[in-house]
Amino acid sequence: MLRQAFGVTARLPLRAARLPGAAMRAAATALRSRPVTRTAPGRSHIPVRGVREPGTEAFAQALRDALTGLPGVARAEVNGVLGHVMVVHDDRVRPSALISAVEDVERRFGLDRAPLARTAHPADGQLILREAALAGVDLAGCGLAVAGRLLRAVPLPPGIPAALALAEVTPPLRGPLERRIGRPGTEVLFGVGVAVTNAFAQQPSGPLLDFAHRLLLLAELGARRTAWRRREPGLLTPGAFEAGPPSPVSRPVPLPAGAVERMGWSVAAALGATAGTYALTRNGMRAQGVLAAGVPRAAWLGREAFAARLGRLLAGRGVLVMDPDVLRQLDRVDRVVVDASAVRTGRLVIDEVVPLVETPAPEELYDRARTMADLDEPLARRRDGEWTLSPLQRGAGGAAGGAATALDVRRAHVRARMLRRRGARVLVLERGAEPVALVSVVPELDPLAEALMEAARRAAPVLLAGVGSGLDRRLSVDGLVAGGNRLRESVRSLQRDGHAVALVSARGGAALAAADVGIGLLGGLDHPAWSAHLLCGPGLEGACLVLDAVPRAHDASRRSARLAGLGSATGTLLATAVPPVLAARRAQLAVNAATVVAMAGGIWSSTELAHRPGPVPLDRTPWHAWSPQAVLERLGSSPAGLPEQEARRRQGRPGTGPVPPRGLLRLTVEELDNPLTPVLAAGAGISAAVGSVVDAALIGTVLGVNALMSGAQRLGADRALRQLIDLSAVRVRLRRPDAPGAPRTGAEVPAVADELVPGDVVRLTAGDAVPADCRLLRADNLEIDESSLTGESQLVAKAVRPSLSHTVADRHSMLYQGSVVAAGEAVAVVVATGADTEIGRTARLAGEHRPESGVARRLHRLTEVTLPASLAAGATLMGSDLLRGRPLADALGSAVSLAVAAVPEGLPFVATAAELATARRLSRRGALVRNPATIEALGRIDVLCFDKTGTLTEGRLRLRQVSDGIAAAPTQDLPERLRDVVAVALRAGPDYTGRRLPHPTDRAVLHAVDRLGLTADRGLGGWRRVGELPFEPGRGYHAVLGDSTAGRRLSVKGAPEIVLERCRDWCHDGRTQPFDAAARERVEREVDRLARLGYRVLAVAERPASDRQDLTDARVDRLCLHGLLCIADPVRPAAARAVARLRTAGVDVVMITGDHPSTAEAIAAELGVLDGRVLTGADLDALDDDRLTAVVAGVSVFARVSPAQKARVVRALHAAGRVVAVTGDGANDAPAIRLADVGIALGERATPAARETADVVITDDRIETITDAIVDCRAMWRSARDALAVLLGGNLGEIGFTVGVGLARGAGPLNVRQLLLVNLLTDMLPAIALAVRPPSGVSREQLLAEGPERSLGTALTRDIAVRAGTTAGAASVAWLFGRATGTAAQASTTGLVALVGTQLLQTVAAGGTDPLVLGSGLASLGLLGVIVQVPGLSHLFGCRPLPPHCWMLALGSAGAFALPAILFTRPLGIPLTRLTGRGADRLGTWMKCYPLFT
Repeated sequence: MLRQAFGVTARLPLRAARLPGAAMRAAATALRSRPVTRTAPGRSHIPVRGVREPGTEAFAQALRDALTGLPGVARAEVNGVLGHVMVVHDDRVRPSALISAVEDVERRFGLDRAPLARTAHPADGQLILREAALAGVDLAGCGLAVAGRLLRAVPLPPGIPAALALAEVTPPLRGPLERRIGRPGTEVLFGVGVAVTNAFAQQPSGPLLDFAHRLLLLAELGARRTAWRRREPGLLTPGAFEAGPPSPVSRPVPLPAGAVERMGWSVAAALGATAGTYALTRNGMRAQGVLAAGVPRAAWLGREAFAARLGRLLAGRGVLVMDPDVLRQLDRVDRVVVDASAVRTGRLVIDEVVPLVETPAPEELYDRARTMADLDEPLARRRDGEWTLSPLQRGAGGAAGGAATALDVRRAHVRARMLRRRGARVLVLERGAEPVALVSVVPELDPLAEALMEAARRAAPVLLAGVGSGLDRRLSVDGLVAGGNRLRESVRSLQRDGHAVALVSARGGAALAAADVGIGLLGGLDHPAWSAHLLCGPGLEGACLVLDAVPRAHDASRRSARLAGLGSATGTLLATAVPPVLAARRAQLAVNAATVVAMAGGIWSSTELAHRPGPVPLDRTPWHAWSPQAVLERLGSSPAGLPEQEARRRQGRPGTGPVPPRGLLRLTVEELDNPLTPVLAAGAGISAAVGSVVDAALIGTVLGVNALMSGAQRLGADRALRQLIDLSAVRVRLRRPDAPGAPRTGAEVPAVADELVPGDVVRLTAGDAVPADCRLLRADNLEIDESSLTGESQLVAKAVRPSLSHTVADRHSMLYQGSVVAAGEAVAVVVATGADTEIGRTARLAGEHRPESGVARRLHRLTEVTLPASLAAGATLMGSDLLRGRPLADALGSAVSLAVAAVPEGLPFVATAAELATARRLSRRGALVRNPATIEALGRIDVLCFDKTGTLTEGRLRLRQVSDGIAAAPTQDLPERLRDVVAVALRAGPDYTGRRLPHPTDRAVLHAVDRLGLTADRGLGGWRRVGELPFEPGRGYHAVLGDSTAGRRLSVKGAPEIVLERCRDWCHDGRTQPFDAAARERVEREVDRLARLGYRVLAVAERPASDRQDLTDARVDRLCLHGLLCIADPVRPAAARAVARLRTAGVDVVMITGDHPSTAEAIAAELGVLDGRVLTGADLDALDDDRLTAVVAGVSVFARVSPAQKARVVRALHAAGRVVAVTGDGANDAPAIRLADVGIALGERATPAARETADVVITDDRIETITDAIVDCRAMWRSARDALAVLLGGNLGEIGFTVGVGLARGAGPLNVRQLLLVNLLTDMLPAIALAVRPPSGVSREQLLAEGPERSLGTALTRDIAVRAGTTAGAASVAWLFGRATGTAAQASTTGLVALVGTQLLQTVAAGGTDPLVLGSGLASLGLLGVIVQVPGLSHLFGCRPLPPHCWMLALGSAGAFALPAILFTRPLGIPLTRLTGRGADRLGTWMKCYPLFT
């Protein structure tokens, strides 16, 4: 049995050796045969030779005739672009018969030696077989290499597979071979050759990486094939596959090189280094190692991994990848051309109706134009009774119809020219002979046109192909190029200028083929754009995804190229350092490690695209301008709502669901993206390569734990936030016509907002939240609170009549999700839900790129300091060792060990720990931090942008002042005569007993009455309501008729312009006087003054009334004016104090609001921040970006701004060099919150959009919490300074000590394990303890004055210098005395103890009385004692147990050097401001002698 098993095992290598040959023969056979791709039963695709050549139309016709002449063939279509013929046949037809027919025609026309198409059919199974065979070869080669090592066979020289791999990824070497034997043959040759040579060179890692690459390609090819088969039935209608030969395509200049192509320099460098190494060493093995190090596989395979994963993703989304090579060119695209055909639907719509007369109303004119216009033939003259709609003649003296007498010809034609610049066809609407309106008809934009432009802009500058189309005035583009028949030449011109061009077009033709990346759109033409490299659609989702992949392709290629360079440099270093026999293996280890990281990065980059939410289409239907009946007809609904079955059918539209939360693994990987990770990872890799596996494991553990802790914090914060967000479903009253017992208007059934679909009809009453965007069908005294959407604190009256307003805030016929019904009732039809609503689109604006965090920038700066110092120290030590004659391997090992150990691997860990500790403290104060990196940025802000409504103000109306018509007084100090005005207002309001008043104005009056202790019968001796006229927007007042002991009275409260008209007298200063023109003018001046202060002003009037019981509008007259009520959203009580504290700390406060300028200005004045200009949204639109950046510093209030304008203000502040925080609670704040360095949402009232985009959520709604959060974040800088000084100062001291003693002695005093032990004892627990502790002995006002410049500027530099000098000095002195009194090993151990002791003493002193710092310091010192004194453990670290006198030397030296350092930096952790008396005087005099440290 054992003998049989041994025999089988012995034969395995021989059998495995036969696999490459068998696979190669199978692949060669497949290459020689012509594939027949059967994509469906009865449909085959066959490649044809020469059919792509110009002038082959006769050949194509002969091919059709020959194939259709075969029995069982129904149809044959030749596609000259793809180089294939599609044959539709029955099952009796054999593939061999089809091939024979094709070959016969090819021979007849002399094309039998012409090449086949370069690109294979997407469903070609031969490609899958070829890649599967090559994957088998790679796997077999890996097995052979392992077996060869086990059997100790003689390996092939490693230079052979290295040279072959170098040729494979080098275009100048690979190109001639492809031209000679074709690309498929080249792929097979290199694939098999690299696998076989690596197998016999006993290098399994190369074939294993190639096997992983083949698996990615197989997945991509399988996805392409599946996508074609899924799309083919709807794509290949009869005749759709037909296409003539393409126009000759030749790029005017070579495609610009990308990051991967630029790695071609490494080939020449590798060959030169190989020759140089051999010339210097005369050692072939070492030279082969240098050659192996020069293979830039990471660059090539990193891009390949990205492209293969992207191809699979695109195929899964329905994109047909006709040429997979273009996915490998996305990283070179630097211009995007969007053809006008791509963003137009092909339909026309009415864009604008411009009234030329005062009557009829604009809404009536729009409705008339909409019903009369024939958008299929817009230039046709249409007549309906006395109305006529016809084209406006260019340059005519009048409009069509000839009625120039009533038309201002000049004004109309100027306006018409403006409309035509937008690509409009201008019609004129006439009533009789009188022109009454201009009608603008424009091409309809695709719902995703804006999303496509945004995706293109993220990829590269965007050019619109379509000069004169007017689309550049409707879409944001960077320039125009000629389109139509000149589109191809426009592409060629850009290519001649050195650009790589991506083209998006719905047209076929040569332009798509000429582009470097041609993205064709399906659905616009009868024939697909076969010349495109990628076919997307119908719709623009696929094109958006492709363009979104461009910047990621750039990043993936740049990262892969950098990794390739790092791998080659590391491999070369190792190849020259290790013994020659190991040179190739060590070099290949470095190169393959870089390749693995590059491939993983490429896969990760493309996978992240799959997690991006899809673009949200913009519904351009002007629901607000249409009549209710027209809206219902368009939605296929009725006033009774949708039937239940139809509503279910409309539910479940894909792409609108919530984005799933990120898991711990993904968050942990994201946290590894910091500047020190690649440095430390490279150090770990080098350490492992030179044999220091423990060192590599320690560095990797530190990085992993750091990332895991940060990811866990972010995960916990996200979970807490989701609990904070109210996920309870909004209840709605829904109409269903098919509900049991439903009347004609439909029965109301309960439902939740998530179940709504467009076409549903809902009923809303006071207090209801609007669950979706709706068009009003009926409105009864309806007023809406839209502050969360527009920022406007005043209520908005709504009406059913159409509205032509372009701004959301002025569309009185619409209700928008997120708003609240304040008063009245409504019936409305749903027109948009979820992400399609206004609030949903506003939240999507928040997806703009967030600026780089300050943590990343500061870690990068620290890396720029510490990394060169570490490398310089290692190079110095290596040079010294080489001069002393030490072997290169030993010198390199010592240098690498010092350089790696000197890198502060605890730096990201300490920063993370400080941020996490601060985040926990903030959570206890009511500030939920979603991302710990926000802590650092929040401590650096110098501009805080507040929203007004709900942030600086309370977000609810209150009675602020009362006026008698001449002067006003605040409600806090209201005189008796003005209290009567409030009592009259109470009588003139609705009955408030036992219920909550729906209207916020009435609630404001009632709140003031409660605070003032008033009653309705004040001055009357009793009050009983008899009748009332409730407030309606059309009425403008609320009137109440009531009885009292003084008689019946009529009390009125309402808009001043309405009430003053009905006043005859004026009750002023206890006297009644006539309300004549002079008195009215006086009161109107007061009303205007109060309105400009931001108040909503109501007039209050009253008069005696007769005993009549009825109350009508006609009876409300002859009133006596009592006074004016001033109602406003009050400033939060603590807002002024918080703003003052912020300004004291150097933080500028800017108000950005959607409210009226006068209201915003009044609030700013009350808060004391009105020390600059006030700009409105219109002012912003008049300024370009550069001008806005120049003036933004002098603006303190931005009013009447939209969400996009708020984001533009934040961008301008960034451009001005400011660090910006934005607070808000509404959906209109979400884009600015997202774009800011720190976004803050006030949690209790904040909308979900604001919460989801914010970095910090204030859970207690207190504005003081924001100030406290800034204090805690700035306090972190003070703690971070101590921790960073320990890390960087200690590491620099270690470098100084090691290099100094090494230069003097000839060998370093500490080995790598001892250096890492020092870092473990000083950089980890003690430094973390310093970072997480809150600063002690400092007031919060002092902490508010802290910041990165104060804490991490000269103060940090001073602390680092002092700690570095004292640490190196103490260790050097201890080593010198130890060397004089003991052995060399004892001297090194003594220096080690002094090195650690000096740092620990300074750490404990910096921590003051903090028990965590003290405990960690003592624990580290105790651990050091155990390691040094326990014999076995001591020898493991290269130490020796110390006698007592060596301990005394070490600790004494540490104390002697640590004490001055403590005094120089911070005396025992006590701030100088706490020293008083003679001690302070002496210390101040002493420090003046040392200005460097003050």
